[in-house]
Amino acid sequence: MFKNNGRKTAITVASTACLCMLLLLLAVQHLRVQVEDEGAKGEDAGTRSLLQDAAREKEQDAQTKKGFSAYFTKLTRSRRDVEKPARSASAEAPPAEDISADDIFIAVKTTKKFHQSRLNLLLDTWISRNIPQTYIFTDGEDEDLKKKIGSHAINTNCSAAHSRQALSCKMAVEYDKFIESGKKWFCHVDDDNYVNVRTLVKQLSQFPHTQDMYIGKPSLDRPIEATERLGDNKMKPVNFWFATGGAGFCVSRGLALKMSPWASGGHFMNTAEKIRLPDDCTVGYIIESVLGVPLTRSSLFHSHLENLQQVSRSEIHKQITLSYGMFENKSNIINLKGAFPVEEDPSRFKSVHCLLYPDTPWCPPQVAF
Repeated sequence: MFKNNGRKTAITVASTACLCMLLLLLAVQHLRVQVEDEGAKGEDAGTRSLLQDAAREKEQDAQTKKGFSAYFTKLTRSRRDVEKPARSASAEAPPAEDISADDIFIAVKTTKKFHQSRLNLLLDTWISRNIPQTYIFTDGEDEDLKKKIGSHAINTNCSAAHSRQALSCKMAVEYDKFIESGKKWFCHVDDDNYVNVRTLVKQLSQFPHTQDMYIGKPSLDRPIEATERLGDNKMKPVNFWFATGGAGFCVSRGLALKMSPWASGGHFMNTAEKIRLPDDCTVGYIIESVLGVPLTRSSLFHSHLENLQQVSRSEIHKQITLSYGMFENKSNIINLKGAFPVEEDPSRFKSVHCLLYPDTPWCPPQVAF
């Protein structure tokens, strides 16, 4: 009895143990499946997250590229705008002042021995249309000249020599006559200059005559060096730019009035002696070195000291002054075919005048320039 009961108990215990073991295995299996499901879900979530991150990065990359594209497009557009050729200031800017030829005092410096060979050419061409604005400063009486322009022919009583003293003497008279005239602009030219007064008016209208303006072209590629004599044997080196009188230059009335202590009356010649330089250099010295006003350069003024053949026919009407002369034993003139052959018009001034004013009575009709 007891043996049978012991066996049954043992079987029951064994069965219970097996059941527990089975249940434990089932629980472990269930837990593993759960863990794997959670892992799979985690992996799916992670994958989705990675995909979402990748999508976001792709979109951000696209936006960045789009932004850079827009940026470089803007830079390129800005560079193109900068690289576009600038229009001339005179074409865009309205005149600073409404002036006419009557507001300009044009002083022509000459000497009596050139009245026939040089001055008559100017009287027949550009001066013929601008007598009220033009004053001729010479060194001798000429009744024929007075008949043509009356009181605008001014005998300076200066020496006929081509010395710095004689040149400065004439410039001193020019300056005083300009101040007396009350005009707004003082422009000096030589007797070998053709003046295009229409272009001169257009140029000067860009600046108020009350401002400090000194306009012209230097003949040197560097400032001129001089020695200023201060008295008591003291000297001081000075250097400054000056506009060559051979190409012509202009000074506003506002600046000319400030020059008075060094230029009016006999002061101009005294100033010239202080630096031992001729008239146009002395003007530059007073304006740049003494008054501190810089030269405003203009490429529209021309002297015989430059290669005049570089001025093209299509650009002649834009120039303010032209000249002629000899350079290295060769004729230095504007290269212009047209109204007259070089033999009849060696300076080319008649041909230039007929180009600018074809209605002039002595100009040949229907000329091909």
